[in-house]
Amino acid sequence: MPDQRSPLLTAPIVPTLARLAAPGIVLALFQTAVSIGDTYFIGRLGTEALAGLALVFPMLMLLQMTSAGAMGGGVSSAVARALGAGNRDAARKLVAHALIIALGGGLTFTVLLLGFGRGLYDLLGGRGAALEQALAYSQIIFAGAVLVWISNTLASLLRGSGNTLAPALVFVGTALVQVPLSGVLTLGWGPFPRLGIAGAATSYVTAFGLASLAMAILVWRSPLRPQRAHLRLEGRLFREILRVGAISSVSALQTVLTAVILTGFVARFGTEALAGYGVGVRLELLQVPIVFAIAQALVVMVGTNIGAGHGERAKKIAWTGTAAAALVCLVIGWSVAIYPALWIHLFSDDPAVIAIGSLYMRIVAPFYPLFGAGLALYFASQGAGQMLLPMLANTARLLLVAAGGALVMQLGGPLWALFAVIALGLSVVGGWHRENA
Repeated sequence: MPDQRSPLLTAPIVPTLARLAAPGIVLALFQTAVSIGDTYFIGRLGTEALAGLALVFPMLMLLQMTSAGAMGGGVSSAVARALGAGNRDAARKLVAHALIIALGGGLTFTVLLLGFGRGLYDLLGGRGAALEQALAYSQIIFAGAVLVWISNTLASLLRGSGNTLAPALVFVGTALVQVPLSGVLTLGWGPFPRLGIAGAATSYVTAFGLASLAMAILVWRSPLRPQRAHLRLEGRLFREILRVGAISSVSALQTVLTAVILTGFVARFGTEALAGYGVGVRLELLQVPIVFAIAQALVVMVGTNIGAGHGERAKKIAWTGTAAAALVCLVIGWSVAIYPALWIHLFSDDPAVIAIGSLYMRIVAPFYPLFGAGLALYFASQGAGQMLLPMLANTARLLLVAAGGALVMQLGGPLWALFAVIALGLSVVGGWHRENA
């Protein structure tokens, strides 16, 4: 295996960060197109379909965050630290361990969401047609959860070795399949049947199935390809992944629990409020892959430098990436805060949905720079293998949102007050990360 450490340990920080992040930024543009396309196609089905999508959104976010960001970050961090310490055999051994964890994670999602999905969405306030739309989408998505976990885990292995280009190319290719397939199956273009919201879910699972196959081929042909001697399972290697990935997953669960609580609060204001909130919060999900493009570079660069004992350089890398992420989110957040119609009109013509979505953008979007900064520092902490403080930051946000939202509901407050609690939560988590980095 060629020396993966030298450029990451010695090259100038900004150009190296840009080189590693560039494929992810291109990928983020395609993932944005996928998310916009799916939401647009589902929006053509009506307000109930958008409300159903909003009900499933927290669980879909948890699936992606745990497989790609949390446990995926643990995988990338473990590989990067192994290579940074010059232990290439350990990096190869991590492949089998990571895939076993991915299989368990995917099956857990399938069992829980297929078994308890209806009860969960009902608890969140789903009723009537909105609940049925949520179930039609959810059952297909989570039946294929293993494919999402496998593809994201294999991509994380490659990223941990410093190869961010190949995973990006694979996901770009599958995005080019997913967008038209979603339109075809959701709206029934040409000779194809109109499957409704189930069509968008089918295209999602199909795309990740193709990605899993392609990623497996890439890992098999990469320097990480394990030999027979590398397939023996060792508890310490599971711990290397889980000491970052497990705590990160708790943090991801807290983030999604926050979204679940908020979805339940918003649902009490009616279907139009739920749909408008769903369209608004979708923009936060779209920023995640953009920040993640920077963050995946932070994980491998920080992890490699920590493994090599270069702590000060690792800290400079973390702050450089954080500034870049905050700037990206500043541009997005303030643009839609000033002109919310740029976003909301893409998905709905319902005046009530437009009004509520615009209200959400004006109140919450100005705080997106703190959201981006906190997310970048979260991933930098993964690279360093130190996840306690990021988890406590999400705990603080969860408690604030739960208590603040409950107070608003108890007092019969307006919807804008609930959105203000969301904005306050973003500012707290961003500030916590900054003070404790």
